[in-house]
Amino acid sequence: MELTNFSLLFPDEKTRARFYDGTERAEIDMYTLSELGMLEMLDLKSSDLSEYFTTSKSVMEYRTEVFSDMMRCEALSEMLNKLLAVLNDISELRQLEADASESDDYLASITEIELYISCIEILHKGLSTGEKFRSRAFVLLEKYVKELTESEYYIKLNQRLNELTTRVREIKSVSIGVNLDQSLRPTYAGVISINSDQFKSGDTLDKILRLNFRNDRYTCIANLVAFSKGQSDNQKTALSNALNSAINDVYRSSLKSWKKIVNTYILENTDFLLRLMPEIEFLVKGTDMLRRISQTGCTLSKPEIAPMEERIFIANEIYNPAVALKLKAGEAMVTNDVSLSENDALIYVLTGPNRGGKSVITCALGLAVAMMQLGMFVPAKHARISPVDAIYTHFPTGADDTIDKGRLGEECDRLSEIFDCVTPESLILLDESFSSTGSYEGSYIASEVLAGLSIVGCRCLFATHLHELAAEIDRINEQAAKQGGVKIDTLVAGIEEGERSFKIYRAKPDGKSYARDIAERYGLTYDNILKKIGK
Repeated sequence: MELTNFSLLFPDEKTRARFYDGTERAEIDMYTLSELGMLEMLDLKSSDLSEYFTTSKSVMEYRTEVFSDMMRCEALSEMLNKLLAVLNDISELRQLEADASESDDYLASITEIELYISCIEILHKGLSTGEKFRSRAFVLLEKYVKELTESEYYIKLNQRLNELTTRVREIKSVSIGVNLDQSLRPTYAGVISINSDQFKSGDTLDKILRLNFRNDRYTCIANLVAFSKGQSDNQKTALSNALNSAINDVYRSSLKSWKKIVNTYILENTDFLLRLMPEIEFLVKGTDMLRRISQTGCTLSKPEIAPMEERIFIANEIYNPAVALKLKAGEAMVTNDVSLSENDALIYVLTGPNRGGKSVITCALGLAVAMMQLGMFVPAKHARISPVDAIYTHFPTGADDTIDKGRLGEECDRLSEIFDCVTPESLILLDESFSSTGSYEGSYIASEVLAGLSIVGCRCLFATHLHELAAEIDRINEQAAKQGGVKIDTLVAGIEEGERSFKIYRAKPDGKSYARDIAERYGLTYDNILKKIGK
């Protein structure tokens, strides 16, 4: 069985090719992920998270199978972590060989074969626990490793390696001969023998303890150099390189055939494993994130992946996982139901009090879509979601006014760039856009933006403090409908008895009710004020 094109993230070479040529790849960049709070939960070292977002249903389902196996069987994460450590050693060894001289390093070849066999042993042990894997990736990998470890070639390779490594690892010392001229200056030096015993120092104490040191051919009668004491790094390296080169020469005839093996069979198979390193890190850290979310008591579910052209986002009991991970013991996570569809509305304006959960739910939508398109479970009890071709965010930057544009100009410029790229399959998330200007100017620009997004036909959630904007929705819908625009509707973040509930409702906003609740909470209604002042 050949696994040259095997992947833990793609079911076959065709889907991987379509991903890397951009056909089935979503544009969700690192800036957007940072604004959504994704990078706080999942931080990769060997690659960028933005490299893994797909639009392919088959790829998402293939990855979800893998995550399901890993969530169910913790030993898989342990196995892959061990495998990563050995693969890092192989990678570093190859780098050292690349930086070394052009002479053949047969001992390094043996080390690479040892590391390769260690990888196979880690995989064989981790996949042979009796666990019944359900994902196609682990079923195929288990079958491949089983066939490999039981093959005659692999068994003989292991036996031959043990013979050679035993000989090499038994080296404890070398005997060096040095020719001198008439002035006792060294003219030539070389290795006389390779020994399985170490030399003794020849110090007085050693002589007393051994007594018969005169007949001991491994006793120094004088120190040649205090090795590694008082030497520069260059001197130490030069001496080590010289000794390694000599040992390589001695074993050249025995090890020469191994270089050929490394250059064919071993290189091919370790290359296959090295290519999996970024995928392994993504899966291990992604599983760790999902497990931490699950441990908060919040629900994770396998999403129903709708066709892309359906442009739907329906989630029951959705929540923001980044917030869930920060909850203190005893705190409950508030969930909400959200529906973006052509039957309801594809664009919503969300209003409500400050710190009422508008930003939290806005990011929750983006995180649910992003997690689905990574092939993960989503933070909701149930979700039916169409993949997006891109996620664009427009959140407050907190930047001071610039000399050339000012804060409002910067916001408009960013939105203009989004309109250059947005398609009907995109998701737009706006949070307190145009907060840097007055309510009249902000509402006017926002209404123009909403009308434009309606005509594009994309999904959008616009969280805003501009209550005047919500009052304009009917007019904007009437204007956009003439050019085939999709419906815009309103959501409100609720307040119950003066307290923020963090629940989101589909309703017409009433700015006065928020003000009235807050005034009553702090005793600032007209009647309460009269009582305070004794009138």
